[in-house]
Amino acid sequence: MSRERMMEIRNLNCSPMINKVTYYKSPLYVHQGYMQWLWDTSGQRYLDLFAGVATVSVGHCHPKVRAAAERQMGHLWHTTHIYVHSPIHEYSEKLAALFPDPLKVVYFTNSGSESNDLAMLMARLHTGNFDIMTLRGSYHGGSPQAMGLTSQSPYKYPIPSGLGCCTTICPDVFRGPWGGSHCRDSPVQTIRDCNCSPGCCNANDMYIEQLKDVLNTSVPERIAGLFTEPIQGVGGAVQYPKDFLKQAYNLIREKGGVCIADEVQTGFGRTGSDFWGFTAHDVVPDIVTLAKGIANGFPMGAVVTTPEIARSFAKGLHFNTFGGSPLACAIASSVLDTIEQDKTQQNSATLGTYFLTELAHLRDKYEIIGDVRGKGLQIGVEMVKDKVSNESVYILAFISLLLYS
Repeated sequence: MSRERMMEIRNLNCSPMINKVTYYKSPLYVHQGYMQWLWDTSGQRYLDLFAGVATVSVGHCHPKVRAAAERQMGHLWHTTHIYVHSPIHEYSEKLAALFPDPLKVVYFTNSGSESNDLAMLMARLHTGNFDIMTLRGSYHGGSPQAMGLTSQSPYKYPIPSGLGCCTTICPDVFRGPWGGSHCRDSPVQTIRDCNCSPGCCNANDMYIEQLKDVLNTSVPERIAGLFTEPIQGVGGAVQYPKDFLKQAYNLIREKGGVCIADEVQTGFGRTGSDFWGFTAHDVVPDIVTLAKGIANGFPMGAVVTTPEIARSFAKGLHFNTFGGSPLACAIASSVLDTIEQDKTQQNSATLGTYFLTELAHLRDKYEIIGDVRGKGLQIGVEMVKDKVSNESVYILAFISLLLYS
């Protein structure tokens, strides 16, 4: 199909939303992908640093994943959970084995938004409470329920949504009111002054005080839970002070809530040091939500939780037509094998540290680069007018590289 005809159809028949998120003056006509490379219709090759919005976790059209998909397509594409089939059981066991106790029960969905919707429902049913906390700047999806969790105005509509969702300040040690030069679990720190004594983090203490204030003034005595991304993705690859999530989890649980880790972007080894982003915070969530890299771009999501929460949820009937299909599970299982065989987590750590270090050198050299942050291959570069005002020029150049690249 010609480029002209594609654009004609795009403007006439496709959702107008796809033009709103087209961030370039001259459209890129992608024709083919292989591993870390993309080709356009003219044959021009590009290195993919965006990974399909942090989704292509082991490379475009990876031979091992493609072979697994082809094998399953020749055997059984789809059936329902009413019948017993091997792929869902094999993958459930394999995925659960990657989580610490007691996170051993898996539910399958089709996207991150759907996973977070389900996690909200689980938290409310299990606790008997309604209100849910998130951090400002968070992104947890765009469905009518997940929209309430998301704290990004471009993703909001002027209609009632997210009833019972409340936000607290994001503990951003670069852009926030408090920060220092030793706060992050990252090879690169901010260039802010830091007067903290060894073992202390004044910025963390202040952000925890803000959370306490919100809990004491803006929500009931008992709440349903707290949603957090181990590293904020859409919000700008924002990292929190090292002990923030650990202390926040304790406060939420004292209020009767459960703690939900949104691993849609950070999961499957992207941060390098750990397979799951929450591990680096020295916490064990009650519920974990997954999507994006779980199946290397095939539509799939998952929620992993405890047997106790699963029993609470089983009081009603939950069914998902496509969640955990034989094809999806076969592909996702192959992705786990490929991550291990190709050592993509180790690659993420090595390449990510290199990129972060070199980008920090550019930050030190150029006035327009205000901050470099992240971990593994989830990296943010924030552009500023100057380093005195820190006024944003372009909010963020977000680099979420292919793990393979």
